[in-house]
Amino acid sequence: MILRYLEILEAVAESGSFTGAARKLYITQSAVSHAVAELERQAGTTLFERLPKGVVLTGCGAALLEESRSILTACRALDRRIRHLEENTPVHIVSSITIASFLLPEILHRFKAALPALQVFVRVASATAALDILQRGDADLAFWEGTAPKGNFHAVPLGSYPLRAACAPDFCVAEQTLTPAQLCSYPLLLREPGSAIRDTFDNTLALASLKAEPIWESVNSLALIKATEAGLGITILPEKLLQDSLLLKKLRLIPLTDMNMENQMLALFHRDRYAAKPLQLLIGQLTKQSAPRLF
Repeated sequence: MILRYLEILEAVAESGSFTGAARKLYITQSAVSHAVAELERQAGTTLFERLPKGVVLTGCGAALLEESRSILTACRALDRRIRHLEENTPVHIVSSITIASFLLPEILHRFKAALPALQVFVRVASATAALDILQRGDADLAFWEGTAPKGNFHAVPLGSYPLRAACAPDFCVAEQTLTPAQLCSYPLLLREPGSAIRDTFDNTLALASLKAEPIWESVNSLALIKATEAGLGITILPEKLLQDSLLLKKLRLIPLTDMNMENQMLALFHRDRYAAKPLQLLIGQLTKQSAPRLF
């Protein structure tokens, strides 16, 4: 069945004549007659009663028109939207946990101000999982922490943040400044393997031929902060995440020797995949606001 035939069926029913339908649709009367004849052939029944002063729908014709209206309405709505299809394409984002906690809400607030009707879907995952999601094509853009990964990606630098060691004020630390070996002798409360924070810490220890054996591992930085406040050990987290506890004097920083730990923040997207206009705008916004240091 041809959609145009349904439009003609509707026009004939509304105008009450083949001539009126032809005038309304800017087509010939013979084209209207042909369409109605073809519909009647497919339906195997008469759709219009031919009267001296026009035509009216039969019961079957009325039933067909009723079923056709939802199709015609949907097609007309699509016809109106199709010219703006690309600019309304949703953006799918995957973000590492730390970036999602502080940087991403501000970025998306500015982006939504420019395109308030656009849908943006965010998934928060570990840094390793975020890269896997981007590689599978399940996200258009990934917010990643660490060294730019290998692969067919463009990377937009978004700044960096330092990692700090912290403990409760009354937690007993014998030395004023800890070496990597001394740090590993204390109970450690760390993020899970695969997170950017943990990877940076583990890589720093590996340079000294050391390996962390944490007593706590968590995907939740707040849980680590609370455990550290309770005096259970030393945590390694971004200084930004520790700020509230430091201001309230629930935690204190521990100076470290030979452990300059810092994570780069990047926005990653595929080189070869087509970027719709909303994604292009977001990438452009990120490029303009790129700064040397955000945390």
